[in-house]
Amino acid sequence: MTQQPPRSFSPQWQGSDRPELPRTGTEREVLTAYLDWHRATLEAKCAGLTAAQLSGRAAAPSTLSLHGLVRHLADVERWWLRVQFAGEDLPLLHYSEDDPDQDFDDLDGDPAEAFAVWRGEVERAREIVDRAATLDELAAAPRSGGPIQLRAILVKLVAEYARHNGHADLLRESADGAVGV
Repeated sequence: MTQQPPRSFSPQWQGSDRPELPRTGTEREVLTAYLDWHRATLEAKCAGLTAAQLSGRAAAPSTLSLHGLVRHLADVERWWLRVQFAGEDLPLLHYSEDDPDQDFDDLDGDPAEAFAVWRGEVERAREIVDRAATLDELAAAPRSGGPIQLRAILVKLVAEYARHNGHADLLRESADGAVGV
């Protein structure tokens, strides 16, 4: 397994730090750097807001909120890297067949707790990715669609964060007028 270079950070949005994006590197280094950049972007877009602002809804009838996005992305990290790839037998955090939208609908609890859970899922996800010998490794417990490689899971995560960071842009601007990259 190749050693990843230390994650370097540079200020790029409202005084927050995001990892610099590499222009060269191994496939693993580039994919994980882009994923970490998107993770840091989500956190930056939520920084400095009150619990009420974080839980504020986008626009009726949508239940989209920054608090909900954090809860949703904690489940995404858990689902793809812990449950599917590593084969850990875990329940999802804010999803069930009977109530698939509870990550956005049931904003019980403090947003700070949601961030702590999300950070824990991100840290565990990083450990799993770091432990994989290659990006060719297949998921231990793919749920549908047949085999899937770690590389495809990382691309799916980058896409998921990129999509939701677009939502976070709009939610942040609606909350306090702040705009940024």
